[in-house]
Amino acid sequence: MSEPQRDTALQSQRQEYWSKNLRIIFGCLVVWAFVSLGLGILLAEPLNALSLGGYPLGFWFAQQGSIYTFLVLIFFYAWRMNKLDKEFEVDEE
Repeated sequence: MSEPQRDTALQSQRQEYWSKNLRIIFGCLVVWAFVSLGLGILLAEPLNALSLGGYPLGFWFAQQGSIYTFLVLIFFYAWRMNKLDKEFEVDEE
């Protein structure tokens, strides 16, 4: 394979990697926005009819649910990026 072809293939692979990375980030942001804004603010009144641990569910999502969701998303992102790194052979192992 000639040098320009190798550079083109490498550039294409980098673009595909970055595109998949951005999709993962966007998905995580959508989930977090839905939980924190959607469930914690916009849908808080209907959710307050239910309770979790003695607190109205809408209040719980606004105070705790978005934080727990964020923590889960951090671990999900790390797991998914490790998998993506292995797929593109850029992992650290």
